[in-house]
Amino acid sequence: MRAEAEGEGDLGMLMVGNVGVNRVRGNCLDFKPITNVRQMVYQTPGGFEAIQKGYFYQRARPNEIRLARKVINGQRFHPASFSLWFFKPPGDCPAQWYNQPNAGRFKSHCFFQPNPGECPEVY
Repeated sequence: MRAEAEGEGDLGMLMVGNVGVNRVRGNCLDFKPITNVRQMVYQTPGGFEAIQKGYFYQRARPNEIRLARKVINGQRFHPASFSLWFFKPPGDCPAQWYNQPNAGRFKSHCFFQPNPGECPEVY
């Protein structure tokens, strides 16, 4: 979560955590074969870009462990509550990404959620 969104603060890291948990729970679309956090992070293509950064492999700090526990225990944070994707565009958030609607923006990241009929387990 830190490697993907440290610059977005605790709330931004929580939202990245929501996306990760949703990908594991979803069993849909690009994430159908994903059954655990490790598979989700290292999924190719589609996993987290942060695995390419050296600090991704540093030990988690106590605050990051606390944040991860919150999302694993089910806390959700809008606009990532039901989102499966996020990215940092150079400008405005597009209305859709991977044919999924924009759920909103937090700081520099845009979040996109699947349609409920395509991914009921996310909801």
